[in-house]
Amino acid sequence: MQSGDTLYRIARKYKQTVGSLARWNQLSDSSSIQTGQLLRIQPPSAGKTAGKANRPPPPKAVEKPAPPPAKLDIKLQWPVAGALLASFDGNRNKGVDIAGSAGDEIHAAAAGKVVYAGKGIRAYGNLLIIKHNEDTLTAYAHNQQLLVNEGDQVGAGQAIATMGDSGANRVKLHFELRLRGQAVDPVPYLPPR
Repeated sequence: MQSGDTLYRIARKYKQTVGSLARWNQLSDSSSIQTGQLLRIQPPSAGKTAGKANRPPPPKAVEKPAPPPAKLDIKLQWPVAGALLASFDGNRNKGVDIAGSAGDEIHAAAAGKVVYAGKGIRAYGNLLIIKHNEDTLTAYAHNQQLLVNEGDQVGAGQAIATMGDSGANRVKLHFELRLRGQAVDPVPYLPPR
């Protein structure tokens, strides 16, 4: 979500209904969305249902070649030092997953303002979102403990959370980079290691 967005505007943009977006994102009040909040714009994938065996499988997603990275006007650093567990694919994984141990410190990838701190999106567990400028957000998911609050200003490299497994099947950090509202692969923007 970007500043000025409403659920109605997002629904129109993605050709969905306000009711569907509210249901898919478990929003009891359709006016209670916040800048930087991640919203589901498609229905959650349904499990297999009895009696639908003759239904053809959905078409497979065709991978598009990744466009070259856009220029980033801030310098990012790795939020943790662990090994990469899963790479960005733009489809099932909108970021990267990084290994670590429960309680390891997670650091802000760049200076900015905490625009979200909470558990409002179940799949992300304890989630922090930092707004670095008008175009750039980073998200840090599955935290054990949040060390900062919404509205806090944080410095690059500042400890912002501890690693955990909230909303995940193992201890890890799920790290996302969003440019102008779009999830992009953060690795090209991070220092080589």
